[in-house]
Amino acid sequence: MGCGTSAVVTETQVKRVEEAEGTCEPVRNPSPALTMKAAVLIQRWYRRYMAHLEMRRRYTWNIFQSIEYAGEQDQLQLSSFFSFMLDNFTQLNGNGPDLISQLLDPVLDPWLGRETCFSCIPVPDSYTGPRLTFPLSVSDTNALLNAFKEQQTLHAKYLLQLLCETKKLLRQMPNIVHLSTSYTKDITICGDLHGRLDDLLLIFYKNGLPSAETPYVFNGDFVDRGKKSIEVVVLLFAYFLLYPDYMHLNRGNHEDHIMNLRYGFTKEVMQKYKTHGREILQLFQDVFSLLPLATVIDGKILIVHGGISDQTDLDFLNSVERHKVKSALRLPRQSFEPLDLGQSYRQTKRLRSTDGSRPNSSRNQKTPNQRRRHCQLTHQDSAASCSSSSSSSSSSSTLCSPRSPSSLSPRPCPSSPSIHFTVNSLQVPFLDSLSSLSPPSPPQYEREWKQIVDILWSDPKNQDGCYPNTFRGGGCYFGPDVTQRLMLQHGLQLLIRSHECKQEGYELCHGGRVITIFSASNYYEEGSNRGAYIKMGKDLIPRFYQYQVGRGTRKLTLTQRVRVAESSALKALKEQLFTHRSELMAAFKEFDHNNTGCVSVSEWAQVLESVLRLDLPWRTLRPHLVRLTAEGAVEYESCFEDMGSGTQLAQVTPNLAETLFRYRTDIEIIFNIIDKDHSGLISIEEFRQTWRLFSAHLGVDINNQAIDDLARSIDFNKDGSIDFTEFLEAFRVVHKLDKYQHQSRRDSNTERL
Repeated sequence: MGCGTSAVVTETQVKRVEEAEGTCEPVRNPSPALTMKAAVLIQRWYRRYMAHLEMRRRYTWNIFQSIEYAGEQDQLQLSSFFSFMLDNFTQLNGNGPDLISQLLDPVLDPWLGRETCFSCIPVPDSYTGPRLTFPLSVSDTNALLNAFKEQQTLHAKYLLQLLCETKKLLRQMPNIVHLSTSYTKDITICGDLHGRLDDLLLIFYKNGLPSAETPYVFNGDFVDRGKKSIEVVVLLFAYFLLYPDYMHLNRGNHEDHIMNLRYGFTKEVMQKYKTHGREILQLFQDVFSLLPLATVIDGKILIVHGGISDQTDLDFLNSVERHKVKSALRLPRQSFEPLDLGQSYRQTKRLRSTDGSRPNSSRNQKTPNQRRRHCQLTHQDSAASCSSSSSSSSSSSTLCSPRSPSSLSPRPCPSSPSIHFTVNSLQVPFLDSLSSLSPPSPPQYEREWKQIVDILWSDPKNQDGCYPNTFRGGGCYFGPDVTQRLMLQHGLQLLIRSHECKQEGYELCHGGRVITIFSASNYYEEGSNRGAYIKMGKDLIPRFYQYQVGRGTRKLTLTQRVRVAESSALKALKEQLFTHRSELMAAFKEFDHNNTGCVSVSEWAQVLESVLRLDLPWRTLRPHLVRLTAEGAVEYESCFEDMGSGTQLAQVTPNLAETLFRYRTDIEIIFNIIDKDHSGLISIEEFRQTWRLFSAHLGVDINNQAIDDLARSIDFNKDGSIDFTEFLEAFRVVHKLDKYQHQSRRDSNTERL
């Protein structure tokens, strides 16, 4: 097993061996049976070792993915709060619309509407970055490449001009772009980049820069998460302007201004462009909404970012007004129009007369939208308001409604393809009886929105059927039967999608008819995954090319890479435990009737799954999270021993503190929006109003007095403003081991001084 022993022997050693052979008995060679037995033992050990390593790698991956999807559900909750704020937030400073209103319900600034809005912005002589001229040339794109490699930032004037030109060109593009391999040797297809400039540069280095000889399709999610989202999207847009026939860009679910609020792109823009950040963000909104939704190669290969549903119709998708959907997270306002009872009765009668010829699934299923309307009519409260991404006869995808502030959980209504509903009409009170009316068809804009949600958010599953994606909180899961149906309907043979990180950079499913491609390497952690891209020739056979950015990653062994990723994943999981401490403790105590501080392993695992809902192998993870007693019971309070908080504030009650820990990211986003001048300060009155709305929206029991006391306590210099960056630092989960190591390093540095 690679012991590393040298095979070089000196002459002196040879002589000694010969002398020894002369005086000693000859060394016996082991028998073949003994050799075979040793080989089998070594093989068994190696297989066990590799199996254990693979188990660690898989649960590490599951932790990362579960927490990522939980974060997306939190984003749906946050977008719900933004909508709630739009309905309740009063202007505090009287300086016109706040940024939340501009981002969620944008009104086009007349300044941005002018084609020369950027011409009045001066470029100082001290600026050393690229100076672009339009129409762009190869020298301009080369200048951008070199500038970004040197950590330079493109001036706001040129960025605004680039976005305006991109917007004009995208207006001419169809929703579905059709390509042909007859004019080129290969077409390269790339997946999510997520602001990883190094991955994009490596792709260009390995595969060639975009050109007529090297056409590209980038399948969405250019921005967010990474630190170089602006540089990535600027390069993509620049090559799109230079080679509009050979550079193709699909929209992803992160080309969405509400997603950008949480995952970093908005913050990156406002930090790099403090003066013109708002105008740049508004233009990005427009450009993102104009990106095509799909690409088709030779009429056989469909490329979309997320996936499909049982209601996906490419012909209908090609006719939607995509620019109206600024965000897939913003559901259209639902309204129950006055019903024409006579017409509804006639429609119901026709449906009943033809009901026998309809499939059972469509006859018996009832969409979440129908259930919600029925609940509204009968004055019954709903646990969560969901919207279907299909027509009124099928339930395919959901997103949490931003109009349900009372809901604490960001997860949509549970639904299963195996559950059938026995009614497919609305029960409406009519005089002294109930009349069954067929539900009205959803309006055109709602059908368009649902089609786009499915395209951007859906994921494939191995089980047949199409049902809401409850794990992400948006889109749907679609099975092999849904894939086959769409391919037969439109004459397709392959679906290429992205949207999911894969350890090898790509994955095949549905009998090889669906390919997931992901191009951001080291997505979760250094060494966690490879990136990949596809090259498609005239034979329409996909060829995969893998890579991984980072010199340090190549030096690590497999065991070291697994250990690094596992450590990072377990830290993230422990933070989840800490931020849900009160809920977990309450659930543990329901099993611990005698207050022993212990529960069984099965009860411990049951509590964690019921509270966190991460769908993880808790029994396997147990040794990394808690201690066992000598009797084999779990000491459940040991879950929280390795973690603590930042700077403690005496005025913060435990209930408020846990809320701050759990929603720290959301609060930071909201405060950054309110802080329009990026000074890091907000007024006490803004803090109070925002917190009251936030607590009311979440249903968190925090009284106004506690919020007022907190606001006064963190106004350290009593000037009426709050340094919320310092405030939020007190509510960051700190791992005690990291804290101890940091303190030790600081003490040792002090001793050297």
